[in-house]
Amino acid sequence: MSKPDPDSSKRQQRAAARWALTIFLVTIVVSATISFASGEVMARSSMAVAFLILLIIVAVGILFDIVGVAVTSADEKPFHSMASRRVPGAKEAIRLLRNAGRVSSICNDVIGDICGVVSGAASATIAARALTYIDFSWPQAVSLGMSALVAGLTVGGKAVGKTVAIRSCTEIVFLVGKIIASLDRFKAGFCRKEKNKG
Repeated sequence: MSKPDPDSSKRQQRAAARWALTIFLVTIVVSATISFASGEVMARSSMAVAFLILLIIVAVGILFDIVGVAVTSADEKPFHSMASRRVPGAKEAIRLLRNAGRVSSICNDVIGDICGVVSGAASATIAARALTYIDFSWPQAVSLGMSALVAGLTVGGKAVGKTVAIRSCTEIVFLVGKIIASLDRFKAGFCRKEKNKG
């Protein structure tokens, strides 16, 4: 029986610590940015637009949760033959699956939790604005109603999304891979164009 390599164990611990620190910092920056941007837009928008923004934030959280679940559920094998045929998105899908832990952490924890925090703040903003238009004898009911609505949409949406993600994990991962491949091609084309201009 081989003994565990202490240097390898230390490298893994350092890598895990760096990853945790990176996620921590990214979460703070992204959360603050999205909260500020959505707050500014909602403050200058009508109630209908503010509610639409809230729904979009909830939908983004659900979509990324679906991707996170799909990546942890999908099998890498179907993509190998596609990658050998150079099908766009296959190599990117394999890369996603080989980094499933980190992808799931970003999609489910970072983006999912950020959307949860931001949607909560957005619902509070909408409730406060509603109280300026309508006089309620029990103003807390508006805030409670908005919070319950957002929680219901988020939890219900994620429950349905998880079922879809597990059943169609291969198709979802492949779709995300194709989106990443398209973005990479666009980025490469843009860089070549800028280089030619220079």
